Amino acid sequence: MRQADVTRNTSETKIQISINLDGTGKAELASGVPFLDHMLDQIARHGMIDLKVVAQGDTHIDDHHTVEDVGITLGQAFAKAVGDKAGITRYGHSYVPLDETLSRVVVDFSGRPGLEFNVPFTRARVGDFDVDLSIEFFRGFVNHAGVTLHIDNLRGINAHHQIETVFKAFGRALRMALTVDPRAAGVVPSTKGSL
Repeated sequence: MRQADVTRNTSETKIQISINLDGTGKAELASGVPFLDHMLDQIARHGMIDLKVVAQGDTHIDDHHTVEDVGITLGQAFAKAVGDKAGITRYGHSYVPLDETLSRVVVDFSGRPGLEFNVPFTRARVGDFDVDLSIEFFRGFVNHAGVTLHIDNLRGINAHHQIETVFKAFGRALRMALTVDPRAAGVVPSTKGSL
């Protein structure tokens, strides 16, 4: 089973994450940031990844450290669970609509961290959530999962819809990229022989 448990403790946050990449989309989420929990649920559900997140952070200051550190820890958990990447599809992509909004996410488990984040948010906050924290989450994830990630909101008026379609598409792109291809059993998906 492709599973991992990762703990990250700093002076700002304490994060525990457990993932099962071959799960059923079950999520147990207690990040201390309700909107982040809602988005993590999208990753789990649409990625068919079992995900448990427990976090304590300095949210009395703001949510930045918690959101970023959950992204970092989740990236570490993915890197650990994926291992040498033998047999995975490697690339994944998804388009997800929600009413007037359409977003596209493309991921490559390349071993090279890179993020292109193009989401022209229509407002600064969704409830209490600062929309700029979504890029901090994804930056933390890519730098520690070792993936290349392109996120594009192609159209949208409602900022909640913009963020939600991004997270749903991210989950679905992960699901595609992490699918084990039986024709490539035990083979690393690279002409270099390693990623």
